[in-house]
Amino acid sequence: MSDTRFLAEGPRTAVRPFTPGDADEFTARARESRALHRPWLFPPTCPETYAAYAGALIDDPARAGFLVCERDGSIAGFVNINNIVAGSFRCGALGYGAFAHAAGRGLMSEGLALVTDHAFGPLGLHRLEANIQPGNEGSLALVRRAGFRREGFSPDFLHIDGAWRDHERWALTTEMRRP
Repeated sequence: MSDTRFLAEGPRTAVRPFTPGDADEFTARARESRALHRPWLFPPTCPETYAAYAGALIDDPARAGFLVCERDGSIAGFVNINNIVAGSFRCGALGYGAFAHAAGRGLMSEGLALVTDHAFGPLGLHRLEANIQPGNEGSLALVRRAGFRREGFSPDFLHIDGAWRDHERWALTTEMRRP
């Protein structure tokens, strides 16, 4: 565990930014989770690819990366906000994943809620979007639980694992937040 300065805390999880020092734990968790992630997600599995991945989340103002941690500090998953646009749009696109040891325990639901609060609070966003492949039932269930609404379907939307993949478009705005 690299850094325990949490941005937000819930009953079972807390979120904090990525750091370079998280490489060993993050990549070990990603390697352990390959069967869970494939064919939807390809997080970095070695220190070199983690350095580039985390570096972009740390250094690029149009991106913000958050580690979802159990209260003991161990990494349970991650939620990234990409393509952050300010001004009158104030929107970002979500990417996220649970690690296998944490999957199915409700930790990502709590972590996503903490990140959403941060996005709509300190980050000043008005809208979050999630683009999800239709067969990714776990990801679809997560955004449904979080109160996102389905806004449409985009054929050949993202290039993943060597092919253009269809995606459902989901969104949440500040006005839609559940109390």
